[in-house]
Amino acid sequence: MDPEQLMESLSKELHATLQAMAKTKDLEEKRKYSEIVHNLTQSLGIFLKLASDMMGLDFDEFDELDDYDTE
Repeated sequence: MDPEQLMESLSKELHATLQAMAKTKDLEEKRKYSEIVHNLTQSLGIFLKLASDMMGLDFDEFDELDDYDTE
């Protein structure tokens, strides 16, 4: 799955879970939703950190390498 598509799916699921959590009155159910929110935000954080780390890399040096030389 495309990372951008995965992040979008996680964001949509997070939004839906927060809406469901806001509607419930039962404390046990709210606790379950909060665990789901926690897990989803951790997952999104991993992708955002990876994207941030990738932005700091200099990809120009990879263009100079010819790893796929077939000669």
